[in-house]
Amino acid sequence: MSPRPKKQRHCCHARRPGTEVFKPVGIPLRELEQVQLAADELEALHLCDLQGLSQQEAGERMGVSRGTVQRLVSEGRRKIVAAISEGQALIIEPSGPPPDEE
Repeated sequence: MSPRPKKQRHCCHARRPGTEVFKPVGIPLRELEQVQLAADELEALHLCDLQGLSQQEAGERMGVSRGTVQRLVSEGRRKIVAAISEGQALIIEPSGPPPDEE
């Protein structure tokens, strides 16, 4: 049995052109462990932590359930804290193509 396909998520604030990297100063990227932060995790963090929306409101904007937003926020925070506290490179993955306008 194959997993359910991933639902299209609306990520308005994630970077689309390419990948962005945040790393400790003075250490080459190739020498660092890397943590991948997905575009939907960044979007959930942006909406909930920066804009102050509830998880329900963020879910409505992203087109996903409140539970999905909760998982995205928890995982995103874990990755960011791990990268900072353990001196890892944080790689922000680009989002996919914007959803079709209907």
